[in-house]
Amino acid sequence: MTQRDKAYQLSNHDFSFLCQFVYDIAGIVLNTSKREMVYRRLTRIIRERKLASFTEYCDLLRKEPEKEKDYFINAITTNLTSFFREQHHFDYMTQHELPKLIRNSLSHHKRLRIWSSASSTGEEPYSIAITVFEAMKDQLSQWNLKILATDIDSNVLDTGRKGIYDERRIEDVPRKFKEKYFHKGVGKNSSKVKVDKQLQQLITFKSLNLLHDWPIKGPFDIIFCRNVIIYFDKKTQQELFARFYEMLTPGGLLILGHSENLGEYQAHFENVGRTIFRKAF
Repeated sequence: MTQRDKAYQLSNHDFSFLCQFVYDIAGIVLNTSKREMVYRRLTRIIRERKLASFTEYCDLLRKEPEKEKDYFINAITTNLTSFFREQHHFDYMTQHELPKLIRNSLSHHKRLRIWSSASSTGEEPYSIAITVFEAMKDQLSQWNLKILATDIDSNVLDTGRKGIYDERRIEDVPRKFKEKYFHKGVGKNSSKVKVDKQLQQLITFKSLNLLHDWPIKGPFDIIFCRNVIIYFDKKTQQELFARFYEMLTPGGLLILGHSENLGEYQAHFENVGRTIFRKAF
């Protein structure tokens, strides 16, 4: 083992500190199964900071937590996403929820608000926007529609705002949507696509930590919070569900990820589809 290898060993003491640090600032629960992931992601930061060891990096986090925390969170959070991930959620919107909202809307009150609360690099909110466009078609101009996309990671938000993706990211998107909502780059950008401007105009990207204050206005008709709840402990999950409940319109939808559930808070919602929950009226 080289001296460099020894320098980058992650001790139990340092790993415990890092787990506590990420929990304190973001409510994310890490366990030993995530140790290798933590090692890989933070080794890059240690090299960039020209530090000698994980211990030195932990000391830096102790001394300058405010300065380092955003960079740390950006490195540690998982941003696995894709267009129309968990297709059944978008199918439910198309077949049930959006037609219902259109039928029940008053002529003077055509308002629709949707929140993608863990938007990552933007694939989810853009998938929502396409779904809404397709379902509402000619009626869209009559509606006051806004989609809010938030994430704790400032880097992925920048990607979402730009709306530029590697062409491979849309391989599984239906052809009719590719042709209608994505524009292929030219020259040095020939391997890239850019989402249509009409989608971008619907979406506001904003930095937000779900565990802190929510400086946003509701209520929302639909809230997506997929594949992020699993990172929080049970107490924090229940607190978040209570806050989402307050931000939803009566009868509004809360949509979770494929391996997530409401736990005890299920009593306040009706399960209307796979990980799709309707707020009680």
